[in-house]
Amino acid sequence: MTTKTLAAVLAILALAGCRREDIREYTVSIPEMREADRPRIVAALSRYDGIDKNSLAFDFAEKTLALRYDSMKIAKTNIRMSIGETGLAAEDQR
Repeated sequence: MTTKTLAAVLAILALAGCRREDIREYTVSIPEMREADRPRIVAALSRYDGIDKNSLAFDFAEKTLALRYDSMKIAKTNIRMSIGETGLAAEDQR
């Protein structure tokens, strides 16, 4: 193989191995959450790219929020901090 051909093959292999998205599910516990808090939480999370806004599933009885997010764009910590900006404490579900 020539050097140019080898370089092209290696470049293609490198690009093929790159992750473009990593969709994950996450359930966050929000102990003080009430139904009236939904609009504030949705607004806080809507500011961030990487959260599937259509996946937000509030469970007011269990005080949890389940969602899908792209871990290549946002981290769980950022999701909890975003909810925290609404005045509600958010933590990993146990």
